[in-house]
Amino acid sequence: MRKFLLFGFFNCLFHMASAQLTPFEKSINKNTTATYAQVISFYQQLDQKYDQLKMITCGFTDIGKPLHLIVLSKNKIFDPALIRKQNKRILLINNGIHPGEPEGIDASMMLARDLLEKNKLPNDVTICIIPVYNIDGSLNRGVSRVNQNGPESYGFRGNSKNLDLNRDFIKTDSKNSYSFQEIFNTWQPEIFVDNHTSNGADYQYVMSLIETQRNKLNPILASFMTKVMEPELYKRMKKSDFEMTPYVEHDGETPDSGITAFLETSRFSTGYAALHNTIGFMPETHMLKPYDKRVYATYEFIKHVIEFTQEQSNEIGRIKAEADVKVKNQHTFPLTWELDKSKFDSITFKGYEGKHKPSEVSGLSRLYYDRDEPFEKKIGLYNTYMPALSVEKPLCYIIPQAWQKVIDLLKLNRVVMKRLSADTEMDADMYYIADYKTGSKPYEGHYIHSNVKLNTVKQKVNFHEGDYVVYVNQPQNRYIVETLEPQGTDSFFAWNFFDSVLGQKEYFSAYVFEDAAAKMLEQDPDLRKRLEEEKIKNPEIAKSAATQLDWVYKNSAYYEKTYSRYPIGRMLTNIKLDLK
Repeated sequence: MRKFLLFGFFNCLFHMASAQLTPFEKSINKNTTATYAQVISFYQQLDQKYDQLKMITCGFTDIGKPLHLIVLSKNKIFDPALIRKQNKRILLINNGIHPGEPEGIDASMMLARDLLEKNKLPNDVTICIIPVYNIDGSLNRGVSRVNQNGPESYGFRGNSKNLDLNRDFIKTDSKNSYSFQEIFNTWQPEIFVDNHTSNGADYQYVMSLIETQRNKLNPILASFMTKVMEPELYKRMKKSDFEMTPYVEHDGETPDSGITAFLETSRFSTGYAALHNTIGFMPETHMLKPYDKRVYATYEFIKHVIEFTQEQSNEIGRIKAEADVKVKNQHTFPLTWELDKSKFDSITFKGYEGKHKPSEVSGLSRLYYDRDEPFEKKIGLYNTYMPALSVEKPLCYIIPQAWQKVIDLLKLNRVVMKRLSADTEMDADMYYIADYKTGSKPYEGHYIHSNVKLNTVKQKVNFHEGDYVVYVNQPQNRYIVETLEPQGTDSFFAWNFFDSVLGQKEYFSAYVFEDAAAKMLEQDPDLRKRLEEEKIKNPEIAKSAATQLDWVYKNSAYYEKTYSRYPIGRMLTNIKLDLK
């Protein structure tokens, strides 16, 4: 830890002569994080002082305040299209998605200033920083994380709608998420960092790391991330005296039982980034370590990401472009994943012995970690996920214009869409929702659907002028397929976008329909035959007059064909459509 102490000593000496210190640096005990107003004021001062920094407002948040983006560009170019044209990389850093985890807020302020003051901005990397994402929660300041060691005061996890914004990237219930996606899809970063603080077990490391789950990421990017970038970041962080470990999530009582890699589906920030072939990192500093060490560890991590991205700029650009082409031409897309428990890596883990003692609250046995008994041992890292369900992409999807939020989100994510120029009847594959499970309690304002079962029916469907046609031949294919296929873990269907189709609108009065049903069976011998066969196949139907009547209704022309029909059509064959 000697190097860390020297770093802090010389850092303090340097900044004693500096005119612009952060509230964290000004505080005597380094246990203070900046307020939202202080953060914005700090960057405004940098913006006035340096022409290599530009402060941009990008849409609004639920609290009514604009979302800011700080852009650092050595050559003073702030046009993302021109930056990409010059073959430069874009790194996006997100802070304060959980404002009670503010290390990234303070670390980014210091690092932005240091890069400018020391003239150390990289030549080939444009750095984009969201100073505070959850402005709503940041303004709701106090103490709410009982397990966390500082800072003295900080923001709240939920935003002004009480949403956890790191669960909102697909459903987009917040204006914050909409503005974030506008930033993300305008700047199109190759590398993304979202700064956090962990909960859970106690161990020796100041920082743990979640990276995009390797099996979910495009194989070209996953290979580079796991074999080149990730090992280098671990090595450099160790050299900076902030040795890291993979994020500590475990099934047993303590991490000794092994660590299970976090599966970040697309509701999470790095899972959302993966839909766009962006390598994502979620550094998680340890909640029980002193706040100053957590801030400096975050500072070092971001610094190493910047330096590595500069060194590997051309290669990162090459593999991102190659991955986009691969996804554009990809045919099979996984929708759900499951952990392969037969495979694991053996890693060295530095922890503390977990022990038990009587609770002073209940008198019963309780777990504690004995910091007087540190250990270093080999444990398993379970980091292999296999596709549990996959789908073959269609040629295109047809989306009725009535589903405006779906269309808006596709547009926001730069999905190319055409519109029908006239009413069109076409043969389409239509899904019927045969079965699904729904949570008994709301999760982030939704009763999420899962275990969705489908029946696919090819039928003639009337689509209308202005309905949208989405061809699945784009770099955005993963976003398209994973949101529009109902069985996807974080599909639009899973998040209740289409629940209205699950309600039946018409039915019958039995005493009236009895006569009509009898007439149908008399006039249609085949219908009568199928009913008799159904009664033989399922004797319970034979015992129930109501069930038989319902069967006739469902097999009649009167039964609504749109009940439980997923409204988005799938076209598997190429037919000429009049589009505008």
